[in-house]
Amino acid sequence: MTLEKRELGKTGMQVSTLGFGAAEIGFEKIPLETIDRFLCSALESGLNVIDTAECYGDSEQKLGRALINRRDRYYLFTKCGHSSGCDLPDWEPRLLTQSIDRSLQRLQTDYLDLVQLHTCSEELLRQGEVIEALQQAKQAGKTRFIGYSGDSQAALYAAQSGLFDTLELSINIADQEAIDLIVPVAREKGIGIIAKRPIANVIWRVYTENVSPPPYWQPYIERLQQLDYDFLKGELSEAIAIALHFTLSVKGVGTAIVGTTKPEHWHQNAELLANGRLSEEEFETIRRRWREVAKPDWIGYG
Repeated sequence: MTLEKRELGKTGMQVSTLGFGAAEIGFEKIPLETIDRFLCSALESGLNVIDTAECYGDSEQKLGRALINRRDRYYLFTKCGHSSGCDLPDWEPRLLTQSIDRSLQRLQTDYLDLVQLHTCSEELLRQGEVIEALQQAKQAGKTRFIGYSGDSQAALYAAQSGLFDTLELSINIADQEAIDLIVPVAREKGIGIIAKRPIANVIWRVYTENVSPPPYWQPYIERLQQLDYDFLKGELSEAIAIALHFTLSVKGVGTAIVGTTKPEHWHQNAELLANGRLSEEEFETIRRRWREVAKPDWIGYG
């Protein structure tokens, strides 16, 4: 099993279609030995994208220790824009610079492949200082590329500005606003597209298993109840495969970021990707159902 590689916009990075989202390992007490074993085996399967953020607990520190002897085998993405206990406001440019420096130290690397603004508002993007802070980090060699992670109108402005190399957007069976609103603009400008929440947190398990959902799942739960996709009523693995293939069938998507605390889940998803694709008819059936059911307030949910 080897993951397909795709070019991430004009960056030239050849990224694995499945990336590892490292939020959970920062919030859970995952032993370093487990993370190390996972990265070793995932590397053999073709994984080369790791996505983290300063606000993901001790994720950066753990990754820094696990990657110390194989930094050049992965593209390392992080995010900034949270004060992390500092006295400065979240989007103060000085804070962003300090955040990037802390990420470099925690990840034990001289450079990052991508630094992203983490859900910054459209108003702040338009003011320009936050973008300038990332541009300065790029000019200083701290990061090769800069990106924006967010949704809806703010992400649209980020795409239209042409100032970012990548966008990280919510794209999945329960979250399709970006497919029509943002992706066409990004593709036209050669901006790389990273899909977050590509399997919608497998939220439909709430209906079939005794799963207690956290509050932030609620919008997706309500949407999927109304979308009522037939494929979600079958085998869980088949439903995950269809959901993941749907996201990766969106033209322009380079990689889909999946987070987990259980390495076997990531490998299962990689195997699902290796076995078959979504037909154009299957893709359009999901899109058509969305167009029929989606409400005006079903905006991108980051």
